[in-house]
Amino acid sequence: MGNGPVQDSAEEWEVVGSRTSFHGKVWDITTDEVVMPDGKVSARDYQQHTGAVGVLALNEAGEALLVRQYRHPVRQKLWELPAGLLDVPGEHPLKAAQRELYEEAHHEAGDWRVLVDIYPSPGGSSEAIRVFLARNVSEVSGERFEAEGEELDLELRWVPLDEMVRGILAGELHNAAMVTAALAAKAALAGDGLDALRPADAAWPARPFE
Repeated sequence: MGNGPVQDSAEEWEVVGSRTSFHGKVWDITTDEVVMPDGKVSARDYQQHTGAVGVLALNEAGEALLVRQYRHPVRQKLWELPAGLLDVPGEHPLKAAQRELYEEAHHEAGDWRVLVDIYPSPGGSSEAIRVFLARNVSEVSGERFEAEGEELDLELRWVPLDEMVRGILAGELHNAAMVTAALAAKAALAGDGLDALRPADAAWPARPFE
């Protein structure tokens, strides 16, 4: 058993062939022929994903701003964080998160930190999500962003962090980014405090930016 730090590390096994079988509007499906440790070659299908950002907006009362949105693949309306794809070329992840908080929730924040970085489904997707913690949150004045698609039916609610954790442990809340962020925020509050979190411009090896 090793005694070093428990942390993920970059490593890339040899790929001897690759093909893309599906080109979608948002992501593609790729099959790589990967050399295994025993020298054999195995096919690995996965989703090529742009990546995404999410925002846990927390007010002084310990409540998070959640959105409820229909997700067709699971045929459910899920409570989620304001979030969105990194689909604007050259956009900094923080700017993307600020944009999503405005577009989905019509709010802005004065203090931003990195809360957690996750791969929600690394066995089948290259998707990487960075979740920011936003504080000093206030509603934006002026007209709201014009929604479309599933976002036409969004519901907003301030939910106590403790209630979110209870719902997660009871099996009532399921969105991966929201579940991870709520538990991470609860752990941070119980430990060294939210001020110990990484700055909003902390490096993100999964989606490098300048």
